[in-house]
Amino acid sequence: MSSAIVNRQTFDEVMVPNYSPAAFIPVSGKGSRLWDQDGNEYIDFASGIAVTSLGHLHPELTRVLHEQVDRLWHLSNTFTNEPALRLARRLTESTFAERVFFSNSGAEANEAALKLARRYAFDHFGAEKTKIVSCKQSFHGRTLFTVSVGGQPKYTEGFAPLPGDLDHIEFNNLAAAEAAIDGNTCAVIVEPVQGEGGVLPASPEYLKKLRELCDKHGALLIFDEVQIGVGRSGSLFAYMGYGVTPDILTSAKALGNGFPVGAMLTTKKIAASFVVGTHGSTYGGNPLACVVADKVIELVNTPEVLDGVKRRHDLIVDGLARINETQRVFRDVRGAGLLIGAELTGELAGKSKDFVNVGAKHGLVILVAGPNVVRFAPSLVIPEDDLQEGLKRFEAVVAEVLAAQSV
Repeated sequence: MSSAIVNRQTFDEVMVPNYSPAAFIPVSGKGSRLWDQDGNEYIDFASGIAVTSLGHLHPELTRVLHEQVDRLWHLSNTFTNEPALRLARRLTESTFAERVFFSNSGAEANEAALKLARRYAFDHFGAEKTKIVSCKQSFHGRTLFTVSVGGQPKYTEGFAPLPGDLDHIEFNNLAAAEAAIDGNTCAVIVEPVQGEGGVLPASPEYLKKLRELCDKHGALLIFDEVQIGVGRSGSLFAYMGYGVTPDILTSAKALGNGFPVGAMLTTKKIAASFVVGTHGSTYGGNPLACVVADKVIELVNTPEVLDGVKRRHDLIVDGLARINETQRVFRDVRGAGLLIGAELTGELAGKSKDFVNVGAKHGLVILVAGPNVVRFAPSLVIPEDDLQEGLKRFEAVVAEVLAAQSV
């Protein structure tokens, strides 16, 4: 059975139907190109939802993974291991953080951050300081806790009763933040750029206000940088570009370039509330994951890569503007670095998935960020020739979608 032929129909026969995958199955990739079972080639403007930020089969990542495969795969957390320590050292030397906790995903990193915030408040202020403030249209993961903290009711429908003492406020609304954050607040969690909520950057004033209010009321400020972190904003982490330092930062996605790994970064004082036995993860700090992530941070945290993100951002935005001059399909193009959202005009409202489906026909992999936004998240090092070819293919996608709309 293990050698039996599998195809897209196999998914419907054997998998839980919580996903609706594309009609084609990618089987190999290199750089910013993918190939499917039939040998068709695609330019990848999605990066596995902002994950493979150094492209597919990056030679340095492949090398260090192969070397570690021949040494050690796993240890329980009754031990530590060299790759985890090296990665933690690199992260603390590169950021505000003094302590690191490793997990397997962004949801787990956020779960750890939220638990730590409540535990810290319990230790320092008592049992009543438990409120968590987050933003409407945010996304922090799929565990029951993190999906409840995320402000999108469509993801919590049917899963009640939900964790309590959560307050969702309008993103980028200073007055709403002022009204919600008080002495009972233990933490405020925010994405510097909302990803799933429509690729919406926070204003500098908003993040500064959150920092001010957290300091005033003894709450911890958590930045969820699972999607925008590890270079995608044009800084190693987005907080650096904003000039606002959180108390806790979460990372995943691009951190492992496709190898599952997440991290929660914080200070020594805050980390002290996670005493032995308060939290854990069987696979967190896995040697294979950590050796890859260590190399990812080394490669990304360079002027060449980070400056290249800003240059590629301009190329994409300029390319989308040229398309829009003649096609008039976008009401707004926004984002940061190489996380860019193109919001569709009213006539195309609800049609973002059409662009994804037609894109596949033209050899282009793109994303949505809700029903009205087409999302672009290519590799941070995508060759500029691939980028321009991808924009050319996207122009053909736009023309086909519009033609179908007028029929």
